[in-house]
Amino acid sequence: MAGWPPGKNTRNENPLSSVRRACFTRRVKVDLGIWSKLTKVVVGLVVLAVLLLIGMCYLPVIRENERMRRQIMIFQDQIKKEESRSKELQAQVNALLHDPKTVERLTREKLGYAKPDETVVRFEPAVTNAVMR
Repeated sequence: MAGWPPGKNTRNENPLSSVRRACFTRRVKVDLGIWSKLTKVVVGLVVLAVLLLIGMCYLPVIRENERMRRQIMIFQDQIKKEESRSKELQAQVNALLHDPKTVERLTREKLGYAKPDETVVRFEPAVTNAVMR
C-alpha cells in the first residue's frame, strides 16, 4: 500500500482521488431555469432605475445651467452695446473739448445764438389739435 502509514506519503500525492479532486476544481454549471433570466432582468432594471434617478436629480441643474448661459449671452450683448455707446459719448466729449467748430455749432443749435448781422430762422413743430371725446 502506497502511503501507508498515514502521514508518510512518499509520492507527494494528494490523499483525495483524482475523481474527487475533479469535483472540487471543476465549475459545475447548474441551470436554474427561469430564475437566472429573471435575475438578469431585475439587475438590468435596477441599473436602469439608478440611471434614471441620477438623470432626474441632475436635470434641474442642467436646465439652470442653460438658463444662466442664455442670461450671460444677453448680458454680453448689453455690454457690447454699452461699450459702443460709451465710445460715441467719449468721441462727443473729445469733440467738445478740442474742436471749437463743434462748440460753435452746438451753441447755435441749442441756445439760438447768432453772429452779428446774421438772421436766425426757427421752425416750430406743427401743433396738432387733438379732439377729445
